[in-house]
Amino acid sequence: MRKIVSRILISALMVSAMGVYAQTMKLDHWTTAELLERAKHLKELAVKADGSASETLEKYPHHYTMLAYRQHSGGGELHQNFADIFFILEGHATVVIGGSVVDPKTTAPGEIRGKSVDGGSRQELKAGDVVHIPSGTPHQTLVADGEAVTYFVVKVEETQ
Repeated sequence: MRKIVSRILISALMVSAMGVYAQTMKLDHWTTAELLERAKHLKELAVKADGSASETLEKYPHHYTMLAYRQHSGGGELHQNFADIFFILEGHATVVIGGSVVDPKTTAPGEIRGKSVDGGSRQELKAGDVVHIPSGTPHQTLVADGEAVTYFVVKVEETQ
């Protein structure tokens, strides 16, 4: 009987703690129009930089959200601990998924960048499309000359 009471008490404390945790989480809502309006300054930054710009919108315990704009292709990437989920808001791009990162270099813990991705499969992306790239998967976003793409990113912590 003592074990049952202990388990009930532990369960009640866990549920209570989860409730407090859930209450401290912020609810976020963005419309496509709001995100595209917010992305206008990213376009300006991209022109001054290497053709791409992004910003982190919110951070949560096991994921975070970003807004990104590209008018040039990016290099190869591999995130060892985070999956990427892209929601294409505007424009057109091709994502290469799989294969291997060419000339890989570790740029931060769990983050590998390179010149490109060799091999892999290609998927055309347009406004309204969603793509999930699992952690540990090489990928590269390609943008054709004269094109641009704006996308919302959810980076989800994953363990392999």
